Order: sequence, then C-alpha cells, then structure tokens
Amino acid sequence: MPSCVSCKGKKKKIRRPDPGSVNILIVKTSAIGDVIHTLPALNALRRKYPEARIDWLVEEAAADLVLGHKALDTVLVSRRKAWVRDLQQGRVLAAWRGFADFVKRMRAIEYDLLIDFQGLLKSGIFVGLARAKRKVGFGKGMEHAECSYIFLNEPVPPVNMDQHAAIRELLLLKGIGIESEEVVFDLPVGMEHREKIGQLLESSGIDPTKPLVAINPMTTWETKHWLNDRFARVADQLLDRGMSVVFSGGPQDVQGIEEIRAVMKGNAVSLAGKTNLKELAALYERVKVLITTDTGPMHLAAATGTPVVALFGPTAPWRTGPFGAGHRILRAEMDCSPCLKKHCDREHACMMQISVDQVVQAALAVLADRQKKQRN
Repeated sequence: MPSCVSCKGKKKKIRRPDPGSVNILIVKTSAIGDVIHTLPALNALRRKYPEARIDWLVEEAAADLVLGHKALDTVLVSRRKAWVRDLQQGRVLAAWRGFADFVKRMRAIEYDLLIDFQGLLKSGIFVGLARAKRKVGFGKGMEHAECSYIFLNEPVPPVNMDQHAAIRELLLLKGIGIESEEVVFDLPVGMEHREKIGQLLESSGIDPTKPLVAINPMTTWETKHWLNDRFARVADQLLDRGMSVVFSGGPQDVQGIEEIRAVMKGNAVSLAGKTNLKELAALYERVKVLITTDTGPMHLAAATGTPVVALFGPTAPWRTGPFGAGHRILRAEMDCSPCLKKHCDREHACMMQISVDQVVQAALAVLADRQKKQRN
C-alpha cells in the first residue's frame, strides 16, 4: 500500500471507533468511474464494521452502481441536476422543495461517521448539512478540492495524487485507522441483468460461438475522443478475424455510434441506449476484451474483471486508468500530456497519434493472453 504524503506539524492522533452498531454515511456523488473506485472502500468499511448501518449519498446518474449493493443499507439519491434544471427553467419552488425534502431525509439519521470521498463543493454542501459526529475527508492540499475541507471536523492529511484513485480512497480510510489493501468491487449485478443481456445479444443475431469484443467509443470530453472512422476500421478488422463486435454506450451516444456503423464494411451490433449500468456490467462480463477511451464504462469493465484496451490522451492512466492486471494502455508520449483539459489547441495530437493497427494489435494480444491462461 502506498504511503500518505505527510502534513507538516504535529502528528494527529487517530481516533478509532469501536466496531459494532454504528451509523456510517459515504458521500460520493459522481461520476461513474469515481463511484466505482469507491466501492473497495465501501467493502473495507463493511469488513471493519459488519453490524454497522452504512448508507451512501450519490447522484442519480451513478446511483445504479450502488443500489442493491450487498454492503449497503440505504442509498440516498441526490437529484441535483433536476433541481438545477428546475431553477434554470424558473421552477424555483419545485427546486427548493426537492432539495429540502432530500436534506430532511438525509438529516433524519445522526451518523457516527461521515466520509466525504468526493472532496468537491457540491459534496461539501451535503457534508455541512448532514448530522454527523465525525465528518472525515481529505484536508487542504488535494487537487481540485474546491475548499470542501472547510465542512470537515476531522481532515485527513492529503495523499499523492499520482497513484490510482481506488488506492487514494483506501488511503483516506487508512487516515482514520481503517487499513485495507484488498480491492474488491462486488458490483450489484444480478441474474436478471445477465438474462437481459443474453436476450439482447440473441435477438441481435450475435454468434455465440465467436469471441465477443465490445467497443465503447464515445466520450464526454472532446479531448478524449478518437476518430469515428478509426473505430470503424478497428471493428471491421476484428470482424474479419472471426470475432463478433458489439458497441456500447448511453442514449446520448446512439447517433455517434450509428455514424461509426454507417462507414463500416461489416456488421456490428449496437446496444447503445439499451442497457442500464448493471446490464452494461453484465455485458462486459461476457466479452473477451473492451476497447474504449477513458470513460466510466472503462472502469465498469475493469471492475467486472474484463481486460481493457484503453486509449489515453489528456488524462493520466496511473491516476484513473483501468484498475487491475491484464489491461493494455495506448498512449502517445507527448510533452503536453496529460494536460487534464477538456479543450485542446494542438488538434488533439495525443489521441490522433494512436493508430488503428496499435488498437487492433493490443486487442489481439489481450485475446491471446486470455487463451493462454485458459489453456494453463
């Protein structure tokens, strides 16, 4: 386990609550990848406090990742974006009522321990409003913290950002005396989600005898995006090698994926907009490899144990790459990368330098590795 970066001054004494019946609230509101990276910390808390009540405050878009999780008791779903939308459209009273009702529900319980894994202003507001004896999170010194530490009464010394996000979450627990090096996700995927994916694949005409490869091409940052025609060529080359190809994505990705399929020579299936997050995880359980840019679904596949070929440009794979072994990271070594910017004045050179052949060869190498392991 990487060590913490120490703060200057006198070392703070760690308070360790006695195991037993305590109330714990996790605050991690978004996004998909960030919520997934906090699941190992949730499981560590459950191992430490098997009889505790553990709740999770999350925003609506990522709620499916924790609803029904066996380590949780209650999920508090914040509809922050809906409240903001109501305000923007002049429905002030509706926005206020929605927010006030949520806060009332949150404050119905006094928590013994609240842990702010988000570390942003939007999470800090809820931390400030919640009733909790201990409000824990990283103190001043973490990147992009937006002064969220002002809402804490027990700040933990900051840690080195140049280590994986899943490890940083466990280091936050270590800062209050809860040590765990075990990274367990336990996504709440059930048989109903696996059956739904089986039905979708069957109805789409996927040949079950061929290796199944998934491609998740769309992004929310323009700087993370790769060219559509390159994804089409990758898919065609994999089809030519006897594989089945399925595209994944959300409802907002349907048009972009249809543009990719339109320039393909072969026939690939699209399940974009047809799955929720649990069903998407069930799909990734079935595939041999996922080809993707740096997105939430990349982390979802890694959490299912599926190897990933990940295309990285403006972001740092050592911080937010697919966690675990067996993944292949494709990245151009440029002096401006990682810039962590959503806009680029260099024509997205870091992404454009990744070639179709590199992606295809990486996918084939992953498939070869999996076949070798199965033989052994």
